[in-house]
Amino acid sequence: MERINIDFSLSRGRFWGIILPMANLFDVVSSRLFSVFNRTDRRANYELLAYIHSLYNGREVRISIGKEELVRRLTDYISKKAFPLMENADGVSISGKDVRSKALAKINQFKDAGWLEVDRAADRELAVSYSLNDGAGKILRTLVSIAGGVGTKQICQYLDRGDAGFPAVYYLIPNTAVDVMAGMTFMTSVFSTAEMDAQLLAVFKELGDAMLVEERLMNAGMGLSSCGIAYVMRYVRAATEGGVELGFHAKDAQRIIMQTMKGAVELLAAGGAHPEAEIDKVTTPGGLTIRGLNAMEEAGFTTSVIKGLRASVKS
Repeated sequence: MERINIDFSLSRGRFWGIILPMANLFDVVSSRLFSVFNRTDRRANYELLAYIHSLYNGREVRISIGKEELVRRLTDYISKKAFPLMENADGVSISGKDVRSKALAKINQFKDAGWLEVDRAADRELAVSYSLNDGAGKILRTLVSIAGGVGTKQICQYLDRGDAGFPAVYYLIPNTAVDVMAGMTFMTSVFSTAEMDAQLLAVFKELGDAMLVEERLMNAGMGLSSCGIAYVMRYVRAATEGGVELGFHAKDAQRIIMQTMKGAVELLAAGGAHPEAEIDKVTTPGGLTIRGLNAMEEAGFTTSVIKGLRASVKS
C-alpha cells in the first residue's frame, strides 16, 4: 500500500479539513487524492483546495466552472497569497514562474490527483470546464479530529457560524501503534452518514483495527488502548528485568517476552477463547505457572491493572 504522510491543520474558513495535531504521527491511506499532501508544498495545496472548495460553495450538487474562469480565480488568489514554495505535479519548483503558469500547473496537478474532474461538452467548440470530484467533495465536507479530550460538542462550538450548517464531524483516538500499521483507533461522529462512517472505518482499519463507539466510551477506549500501550510497555520492561534476574541478557529477555506476548495474542485471535481458558491449558495442579500467577495476584496484579485503567479515564 502506498503510504502518504499527512500533517496539516484545520484552517478557519469554509474548508473542512483534517486536524492532525501530532505531526507525522502516522502514514495514511492509499488514495491518490491525498498525494497532494505528501509534498513539500502541501500547505499551498491545502490552501488552494480550500479556496477551490469555496468556489463550489461546498454544494452537494455537482456544478462546473469553466477552465478559464478557474484559472483566473486561482491566478488572482495566488498573486495575493504569494506562496513561498510551489511545485508542479512532477515535484519541480514553479516558484519562479508567472502567476498564471502556477495556476495552470496546480489545476493540472489537482486534476491528475483526482480532486478535479474534466467536463467536456459534446460541442468541441465549448470551453473545457471542471467540477469537484464527488469523493473529494465528501472529504472537504468532513472534519476529522484526533485532538485528545476535545469531543464533538466542543468541535461543533468552534465551527458554529450561526447558520446550523456543520460538516460531518469525527473525533478519533488512535494509539501510537498506527505508526507500524498495528494500531487501535476509536471513532465517534455527529452529522455523518452510515456510508461515511464505514468509509472512514475502512481507512483506519488499514492502520490496524478501528471501532465506532458511543462518545461516552471514547475516554475508556483511550485508557484501554492509547494509555494501554504504555501499560503493556511497562509489563515488557518488568518482565525483561525479571528475565535478567533469571540469567538472560536484557536484549534476549526482551526478545523472549515480545514473542511470548505475540503468541498469546495470536492464540486469542485464532480461537476466540477467553484468556482464562488459555491460562488453564498451562496451569497444572501444584505447578510452576499457578505458583507464579498466585504470587502476582498476591502482589496486586489484577487490582493494579484495573486501578491504572480507571485512573487514566477522565471522571
